[in-house]
Amino acid sequence: MKVVAGIGSRRGVTAREVRAAVEGAMSRYDVKLCDISLMATPALKGSEAGIMTAALDLGLLLVMVPQAQMEAAANRTMSHSDRVVTLMGVPSVAEAAALAVAGRRSSLVGPRFVLGPVTCALAREEDKT
Repeated sequence: MKVVAGIGSRRGVTAREVRAAVEGAMSRYDVKLCDISLMATPALKGSEAGIMTAALDLGLLLVMVPQAQMEAAANRTMSHSDRVVTLMGVPSVAEAAALAVAGRRSSLVGPRFVLGPVTCALAREEDKT
């Protein structure tokens, strides 16, 4: 069962800030790094060096999620920020990114974890039974 770590952030975050948010989400939801298969963030954040470096540091492949896929997953998010809806078109960037990459049958482990300028959400692919 794969887990995807979705990342949302303000501009200019550091790899250390991103890693701390991922580690905080893992701790809150009792998920180990070996359970996480991918990191996901909106394609619009593709130039964020801190996110890319954090993925490399954690040994995770970083998936850039197209806006249409973010929007398709938006109705399955748990958190809602009016500011994020205005800026990004989805209620939670981290949650929508994680859900989009984990698949249509995925669900969030819990609400996004917020640490400073970074949010991290963990989505788990449902068993295909």
